[in-house]
Amino acid sequence: MGEKKTSLLKISGIALSSGILGAALTLGAASQMEELPNASDTVSASQNTVEAETEPLSSTSALSTADIAEQASEAIVGVVNLTNQQSPFTSAEEMTEAGTGSGVIYKVEENAAYIVTNNHVIEGASEVDISLFDGETASAEVIGADALTDIAVLKIEGSYGVEPLAFGDSDSIRAGEEVLAIGNPLGLDLSRTVTQGIVSAVDRTISVTTSAGEWDLDVIQTDAAISPGNSGGALINGAGELIGINSLKMADEDAEGLGFAIPSNDVETLIADMSDDGQIDRSYLGVGVVGVNEAPAQYRMSLPEETEEGVIVASVDETSAAAGAGLQVEDVITSIDGVAISDSTDLRKYLYTETNAGDTVTVEFYRSGNAQTVNVTLTEQVNE
Repeated sequence: MGEKKTSLLKISGIALSSGILGAALTLGAASQMEELPNASDTVSASQNTVEAETEPLSSTSALSTADIAEQASEAIVGVVNLTNQQSPFTSAEEMTEAGTGSGVIYKVEENAAYIVTNNHVIEGASEVDISLFDGETASAEVIGADALTDIAVLKIEGSYGVEPLAFGDSDSIRAGEEVLAIGNPLGLDLSRTVTQGIVSAVDRTISVTTSAGEWDLDVIQTDAAISPGNSGGALINGAGELIGINSLKMADEDAEGLGFAIPSNDVETLIADMSDDGQIDRSYLGVGVVGVNEAPAQYRMSLPEETEEGVIVASVDETSAAAGAGLQVEDVITSIDGVAISDSTDLRKYLYTETNAGDTVTVEFYRSGNAQTVNVTLTEQVNE
């Protein structure tokens, strides 16, 4: 793409200048990636083990592409985001389709089936409907959803003769392996469309903006065609196993065949975590921050010249560990446990991936130009 820089579209549109870290802090900046959103367009887009209680799809590598597609397709569902909107003709509210996406049945019990999809497919929904392979529809309960990782877990009550899609090992895939993407591009009229491609790259990291803040999403890159409506659908390997949940695509007229999926090993861990209490368990520091480079000049004047990166504390939750440890508004955090913090995404990523509630971390910061250090015992984030 030459010298041209691209920017990421937001996964879900809310951006805040500051807030309590671990709640709703979104700072900054954009790029030209497009999640396949659940959107308000007419056809909008797109290490614990989860065990299936029925026999999973066969993982034999002898299956043909057609065999894999045929066997997997019944586990792919349509996900319809419904919202209450004011009727233009009466004072009453009416349920309106806000967008559609895809989902994957990963577990079937005697009286229920469980579905994984993208958070942005169901975010903001008043109700969620599921469209099954046989044309049946069912109302879904949201078991858990997480904006940062863009994963949601749904449950439908009833008896379903559907074979769930087995999880594969996304850590074992290599660039060049053939894959299939199955989902509902451009809405349910084209449900369970199969496209074929390869794994273009593994271990990619894509910066995204979500309703819960900036995040670096670890993804698999593929050239299998992914279109609006494919969000939440399956990326499947040559053994017929689920290796990713399709989530993003490059939205640049100069780019083709750049799609991204959340790795199945990450998805399994997130499902297990959310299934316990409906949320991802994360540690909580209790500060809202802005990057030094984003702050007005007067806030940077108290820093040594060589300090060009860090985060300025914009707010402190008075009930939090940060407040108890003495952190104050206008403190400039430059590292935690010796790991440099250059912006709010770095801070969030370190706290959420490297620490747990109950851990004690060492926060290095500047106050009025003086370097200081404080130990903070993290608490558990509580989503309200």
